[in-house]
Amino acid sequence: MSHLSSPPQKHKGEHKGHGLPRGSERGSSSRDKDRSATVNSSVPMPAGGKGSRPSCPSTPQRVPNRLVNEKSPYLQQHAYNPVDWYPWGQEAFDKARKENKPIFLSVGYSTCHWCHMMEEESFQNEEIGRLLSEDFVSVKVDREERPDVDKVYMTFVQATSSGGGWPMNVWLTPDLQPFVGGTYFPPEDGLTRVGFRTVLLRIREQWKQNKNTLLENSQRVTTALLARSEISMGDRQVPPSAATMNSRCFQQLDEGYDEEYGGFAEAPKFPTPVILSFLFSYWLSHRLTQDGSRAQQMALHTLKMMANGGIRDHVGQGFHRYSTDRQWHVPHFEKMLYDQAQLAVAYSQAFQISGDEFYSDVAKGILQYVARSMSHRSGGFYSAEDADSPPERGMRPKEGAFYVWTVKEIQQLLPEPVVGATEPLTSGQLLIKHYGLTEAGNISSNQDPKGELQGQNVLTVRYSLELTAARFGLDVEAVRTLLATGLEKLFQARKHRPRPHMDSKMLAAWNGLMVSGFAVTGAVLGVDRLINHATNGAKFLKRHMFDVASGRLKRTCYAGTGGTVEHSNLPCWGFLEDYAFVVRGLLDLYEASQESSWLEWALRLQDTQDRLFWDSIGGGYFCSEAELGDGLPLRLKDDQDGAEPSANSVSAHNLLRLHGFTGHKDWMDKCVCLLTAFSERMRRVPVALPEMARALFAHQQTLKQIVICGDPQAKDTKALLQCVHSIYIPNKVLILADGDPSSFLSRQLPFLSTLRRLEDRATAYVCENQACSMPITEPCELRKLLHQ
Repeated sequence: MSHLSSPPQKHKGEHKGHGLPRGSERGSSSRDKDRSATVNSSVPMPAGGKGSRPSCPSTPQRVPNRLVNEKSPYLQQHAYNPVDWYPWGQEAFDKARKENKPIFLSVGYSTCHWCHMMEEESFQNEEIGRLLSEDFVSVKVDREERPDVDKVYMTFVQATSSGGGWPMNVWLTPDLQPFVGGTYFPPEDGLTRVGFRTVLLRIREQWKQNKNTLLENSQRVTTALLARSEISMGDRQVPPSAATMNSRCFQQLDEGYDEEYGGFAEAPKFPTPVILSFLFSYWLSHRLTQDGSRAQQMALHTLKMMANGGIRDHVGQGFHRYSTDRQWHVPHFEKMLYDQAQLAVAYSQAFQISGDEFYSDVAKGILQYVARSMSHRSGGFYSAEDADSPPERGMRPKEGAFYVWTVKEIQQLLPEPVVGATEPLTSGQLLIKHYGLTEAGNISSNQDPKGELQGQNVLTVRYSLELTAARFGLDVEAVRTLLATGLEKLFQARKHRPRPHMDSKMLAAWNGLMVSGFAVTGAVLGVDRLINHATNGAKFLKRHMFDVASGRLKRTCYAGTGGTVEHSNLPCWGFLEDYAFVVRGLLDLYEASQESSWLEWALRLQDTQDRLFWDSIGGGYFCSEAELGDGLPLRLKDDQDGAEPSANSVSAHNLLRLHGFTGHKDWMDKCVCLLTAFSERMRRVPVALPEMARALFAHQQTLKQIVICGDPQAKDTKALLQCVHSIYIPNKVLILADGDPSSFLSRQLPFLSTLRRLEDRATAYVCENQACSMPITEPCELRKLLHQ
């Protein structure tokens, strides 16, 4: 098994490793290590030799392969490779069996930098294309379309190496058993790396001469992975102690915390909203302790340092994927929808807890970016925006070209003199000072190994408004206005640059997260416009990604020409994460809008999720349907909260909330079984499941049912609702009782009919353990009760 050297450190984020949860089991990265060119095999592979790295030969006439008929933007990027690519499916499997050839499976996504590199260097290479077409059955998969395929083979790659990442390249038997795996390969051998052509030639030879050994070892590895990945209740009857798990999780986070810059690693650094959410929840339950104060400080400081850093797009808003350095300064410039969705919620919660409008402004900026740049006109949300774009039209794409600036550009765009400064000063000089730009550029050579960003700058807040104002003898509000005006001019100028590629694929799971992002932020800030975006997103899901006849969600749809919405020829049905994240979004939208139709749909989707994914023997949910496995060697349960929370963690929260909304005991029982099934995982490494640890704590506490009796349109009702939304209360359900005994919620919770308005005014009740508080009509009194 050979572990070879890494490409430039700058692009670590598309890799997976182990440790604190920093990325996604499914998303653009995980506990990310370098993008190492590794060969991971169930049999030993010889070391690579030396050689030069040639430029890729150009193709005189581009001839499409069968991927040209696919909808996925990632597959479309490979539609003109000189490779006989197949999409994942029976046609490819049958060909491999008939011709007795190994399958070459290549998995990536359309905004992945190293996927672009390998496509350009290797898959456009005529000689490599011939090898792949003649000696292998080559299959290309968009990991965002098929997270089940990605997770199964990533489990193999991670188990047989020190990490993993994308592009992921795995060689399979015709029966889909993996026997060799790796990530990015350069086309030719280097001093310390095996080239892709060499790997192909050696695997071809191994398949001819040692096929039986390969098959035996492959089966042995698969059997071991099956045993290792099993998650089941076993003999356990109850989940572990929430207090113990939460305390251990907090201690592990505390040990890895960066006191100066926030976050939980040296570099690369990821936003990890699941960790921030855990810390806020831990603070709430330990408010009077030193650890509680520490948890709050860790989360708020991390969010502030991220928002001031270059990981945030100060010109166009939104957050990049991760920081390549400890200071949150130079990012990997890709923008993912799931990051925007979760960070909007995290900054809204920070505002609830701190009252500091800095955090609410950041949340509004994130959603402004999504509404402007990542939204389909029918209400859906696109998946991602690439890191790479041409500096000028017709030029080769470079990472970050769209986002970086020279001092000269700023000075030319902002030449106006600043009135009242204690020294000669232009608007451009003020912005340059505040955001840390330099003539030589503020990106170190270590972060720019190819020299693509020499003389360029990433905007990052270097001083507080107060310090910048004092430096030039200006009023703080004047500085705030000057900087905002300057950023707007940069935004307008940036419109003339070539934009990065937008992956306009729409995924049910990530759209569910974005519905939550708009709904929660809109409710917390009392902004109906944001709640309307959430409503339009939910309507889009129901119209375009839901099959009424079967009650099932569809995984994907795509932006078509002229603002239309298209689907793949064969429906790609939803996975567990699609149901879990959409149900969460609908529950958040009900609480924000008080439209009970969204709650009703959430209940129906949860029923479908239970039917399709529940493990009635071991407890918990499988990631994929049994009948849609396409012969995959493993059926897994996601067991890590990374860039996105595990679907099982989210489902545990959903089940608790649905029990609170309906009183249905079956959902509480399922929640207990789920938490019990994951007991061993939580005990072993609780920091890998902070969202599930949070659900465990919520389960072992008392959920609050906050009931507002009143006319939904009346001012006094809205005042009580807004009072609830303004307070950080993660373990609650918010119910509007409009007095109609035939309403959906009144039928679910008969006790609602016993609650009355006091003196015909909107009235609040806080119910716990089937007992309700005295009636409350004043928001200030409700606030006091909820803060107890």
